[in-house]
Amino acid sequence: MNFTVFSEVRRIALVLVIGLLLSWYAHSFWPLALAMIGYVALNLWQIVRFVRWIQRYPEQWEPPESSGAWGELFDAIYRLLRKEMSARDDLQQLIGRAQSSITAHRDAIIVVDRRGRLEFWNRAAERLLGFRAPQDVRQPLTNLIRDPRLVEYLHTGNFDHPMSLPAPSNDNILLEFTITRFGGGEWLVVVRDVTRLHNLEQMRKDFVANVSHELKTPLTVLKGYLETLIDTLPPEQTRMHRALQQMDQQSHRMDALIQDLLLLARLEGTEPDNNYHKIMLAPLLRRLQQDALSLHPEKAQQIVLEVAPDATLLGDHNEIQSAFSNLITNAVKYTPQAGRIDIRWWEDDLGGHFSVLDNGVGIDRQHLPRLTERFYRPDHSRVTHTGGTGLGLSIVKHVLIRHNARLNIESTLGKGSCFTCHFPRWRVGDEERKDVGG
Repeated sequence: MNFTVFSEVRRIALVLVIGLLLSWYAHSFWPLALAMIGYVALNLWQIVRFVRWIQRYPEQWEPPESSGAWGELFDAIYRLLRKEMSARDDLQQLIGRAQSSITAHRDAIIVVDRRGRLEFWNRAAERLLGFRAPQDVRQPLTNLIRDPRLVEYLHTGNFDHPMSLPAPSNDNILLEFTITRFGGGEWLVVVRDVTRLHNLEQMRKDFVANVSHELKTPLTVLKGYLETLIDTLPPEQTRMHRALQQMDQQSHRMDALIQDLLLLARLEGTEPDNNYHKIMLAPLLRRLQQDALSLHPEKAQQIVLEVAPDATLLGDHNEIQSAFSNLITNAVKYTPQAGRIDIRWWEDDLGGHFSVLDNGVGIDRQHLPRLTERFYRPDHSRVTHTGGTGLGLSIVKHVLIRHNARLNIESTLGKGSCFTCHFPRWRVGDEERKDVGG
């Protein structure tokens, strides 16, 4: 580049020298002026050629022939344009491949702008949602999918969990909507057909509910005969007594398992009753505290209760009692001799909170995300030794879901655990509702 500048300076100097010599020879200023005008005109002509080339690019691919600084400029611009064209081609190919893959995707993919209007969709969206081009372009998404649940879902802006809705054109098809924010407020909506998964899940629920219900009657008969045999068997037949007592214990455990399965089936298979009542928590928790003290009196555990006398919660009394009882019972089972269990209810600006804190065996951190799964056991021997069904925390999870609440679990192996239920503010205290559980 320095060589080009030097060459151009030398060219200007040459024009000046020639103009000065001619002016000296002619004893006039005009030769120098004409030389400078000619140099300026040459540069203006080069500018015109440059502008014309840029305007015609890329139809006129090659740059104009030139030398000196203008030649270097033409060549440099030409190299930049070629590089830009190559990058543009690569980007266009990438966009084309992305669009082809999106178009071929079996799930519906929709791009919605910040105003909630459709910008792009693939063929699957036309098949599943009935979108049509070009008449649906720039139409609001809620105009084409007229479901109040979708409107409310979009209004809340909480897309952490997908939502399921029937297809607009066929109620027998269930669609799952997953929304991801990107850019300056746009949405990427992925819609997939989950009808088969839904039907399989429904079959599983029906199977568990039906089998549990069918097992209930024969198990009741079996328990009755076992109790009769235990009461009527002569005392000297100790071996038979021991066998019958073990059978009776296992039958009670199986009965508890069936009862929990039936409860889970009801929680999953029915919609929550929105006509909630006001639950008086102080007497309910005192009863659960007394039940916990009598569960394993030989452990001599200290169970402390902290709750305001007028504490209330809007909900289903039986479901809340079942959830709280499961948490307290678990704490009693896994807290050692002379251990301490703190049961607490408190309220703040965020809502109501129920916690059960113990200094028991604790749970390894890696197991915490799966604790609320059915039959999940961090230690396979724990459920057998404690006589649990492995369904307690799953019941708690479903009860809290039905009450718009969430469960938080904190635990340290060997130090204890804390299970906390967080209820929204609107469920804490409502004087207009009917009292239950006093």
